[in-house]
Amino acid sequence: MNTSSRVVAVTGGGTGIGAAVARRYAGEGAQVVVLGRRREPLAEVAEETGAHVIACDASLREDADKAIAEIVDRFGRLDVIVANAGGHGLSSVTDTSDDEWEIAMRSNLSSAFVFCRAALPALVETGGQVVIVSSLAGLFAGPNVAGYTVAKHALIGLTRSIARDYGPKGVRANAVCPGWVRTPMADGEMDQFAAAAGFSGGHDEAYRRVTAEVPLRRPAEPDEIAAIVRFLGSAESSYITGAVLVADGGAHAVDLPTLAFERAGM
Repeated sequence: MNTSSRVVAVTGGGTGIGAAVARRYAGEGAQVVVLGRRREPLAEVAEETGAHVIACDASLREDADKAIAEIVDRFGRLDVIVANAGGHGLSSVTDTSDDEWEIAMRSNLSSAFVFCRAALPALVETGGQVVIVSSLAGLFAGPNVAGYTVAKHALIGLTRSIARDYGPKGVRANAVCPGWVRTPMADGEMDQFAAAAGFSGGHDEAYRRVTAEVPLRRPAEPDEIAAIVRFLGSAESSYITGAVLVADGGAHAVDLPTLAFERAGM
């Protein structure tokens, strides 16, 4: 039931949720591989965790195939992949150029699809797991994030397709949909929000405002999402596949049309 003998590959492993996932698995003795386009943050995670670094673009077939081959050659197996890379696509439909659309799809969707495709033969050999990090944007639409929203919705379809097609071969696939998480990317969005709203107080005040209607009244920490990823990428979730686990502090349980009643004290 433990992860100490497992080989785990994490895309987008240099910062935020990906780095937290690497720390979580490494802390339990797993062999961890962190992948991403920028070597510097990956090296920092590797220094902390002992992870193996592969600098590559997971959305490119040649890079993904070489990365999987390197992992299997080095460790002899692959047990878990965590498709975590993402970002971009932060504009409305009419404000999204062709290039911006392509970047959003490549960063969020293609990076997961291409890496999963490359990894699945190795995962079939071990009866492994796929954990795809989608987003609350995979279930709902926020303002002016069309590319990001479409790609994150599609990741859920990818998860279910893998679960359907590869379950008979022993592979499980599940998705995690986090809400706000304190990551460097989210910190940048908080800065933009504070500037647009015209208030001071830094990240803490911005996070407080954006989670004011969330039942738990706070964002998640990366380690909290990493714990969920670890559960899905372990034998402890052995009968869960094709599932979407929402980790948003209860935001998806809120009935938006009734918020006006709450504010009125009713």
